[in-house]
Amino acid sequence: MSRRILVVEDDQDTQAYLAKALREAGYTVEATASGRDGLVHAIGGGFDAMVIDRMLPDLDGLSLVRSVRAAGIQTPAILLTALSAIDERVNGLRAGADDYVVKPFSFAELSARLEAVLRRPAETKAEQTQIACGDLELDLIARTARRGDRRIELLPREFQMLEYLMRRQGRVVTRTMLLEGVWDYRFDPRTNVIDVHISRLRRKIDAEGEQALIHTVRGAGYKLAAAI
Repeated sequence: MSRRILVVEDDQDTQAYLAKALREAGYTVEATASGRDGLVHAIGGGFDAMVIDRMLPDLDGLSLVRSVRAAGIQTPAILLTALSAIDERVNGLRAGADDYVVKPFSFAELSARLEAVLRRPAETKAEQTQIACGDLELDLIARTARRGDRRIELLPREFQMLEYLMRRQGRVVTRTMLLEGVWDYRFDPRTNVIDVHISRLRRKIDAEGEQALIHTVRGAGYKLAAAI
């Protein structure tokens, strides 16, 4: 059975070229010009890889990839973009893309990169939908948090910050890492925004009488851990 590829590209000429070339290479192709339709197809599953344009009119490529990853879908994704800046590629990879191809591109290069991501070993374990640290649990699908029997109400930014810390539990996370990973800043805003949000998050996570999970590492940053 041939590999199934999802192509999300709003430029009709590029989409037609890609679909034709991929089919000639032996792939089964589903193509759409809509980011929202692409998201529906991707979450529906059944694809071996995705080729997604960075700039789409309704739901941009970065948002599409982030939404797919938030839904627990780990299908390899290659982003296409006319923007070649380093920051643009970094943003794409951090959003969950597996590779990046800059337009104009040769099909030979795209095909080689597609073959490379398809060669990567498939995950042998179930897709991660929950993260735990001690009795603290984060549900990545429902976007909810609990500590023991206690439900924790988090604002979207607080959830992002907690997820970032939990994915790196046991390791020191610097303020710069949080600014880049949660706020997408590439500069120091010279404010105490990190300290303020950490303080609010700590009050929600570490209730009175509970073991502290969020720790300040003096001169370095923060660490989330069940034990020091």
